[in-house]
Amino acid sequence: MPQLLAVHADNPQPRHLARAAELLRDGAVIAFPTDSCYALACHLGDKEALDRLRIIREMDERHHLTLMCRDLSEIAKYARVDNAQYRLLKAATPGSYVFILEGTKELPRRVMHPKRKTIGLRVPEHPVALALLEELGEPLLTSTLLLPGSEDPLTEGWEIQDALAGRIELILDGGQCGTEPTTVVDLTGPAPVLVRQGRGALEPFGLSPE
Repeated sequence: MPQLLAVHADNPQPRHLARAAELLRDGAVIAFPTDSCYALACHLGDKEALDRLRIIREMDERHHLTLMCRDLSEIAKYARVDNAQYRLLKAATPGSYVFILEGTKELPRRVMHPKRKTIGLRVPEHPVALALLEELGEPLLTSTLLLPGSEDPLTEGWEIQDALAGRIELILDGGQCGTEPTTVVDLTGPAPVLVRQGRGALEPFGLSPE
């Protein structure tokens, strides 16, 4: 049964964040709240943890993962960002968006799309997520906590604990944070392309609803 730590949604306890960071460095897969919904996460450099995360989500290597970053400068380290892309990112971060961008050599090849060499990147707007990233001191590899066959992500700590018993090590339970996933925008082309409409507004990108 994964450990469940109740964290304050606005002011998460440092000892719980430290515990989560310690487990992530040791190869754990964890669940935590974000500004869209709960996410699964593992350490960027841990292949075994990444494989476990993909098995939980039943997704193959063509499914874009999301690298969750603390700020824009961190995004620029792991993705190729030109001036036009940077302006769009600056207007929409932090927030409930994932941006598809071309990865840099700082990323392990296994975390990028095998043909496009792209990855999803995001800067969250949730105190627990941001505090965890700060405690860890580096980005997290993440995916929406949407289990195969489910229409909506799980929102209750006990639900996650029951559903993922024996499959993850820790849940940071910050209470309900919503069930609407991020808006996904592909920025690799000459104009933004809407991949998935979610919680993030479309106006910053001049896009229309699907």
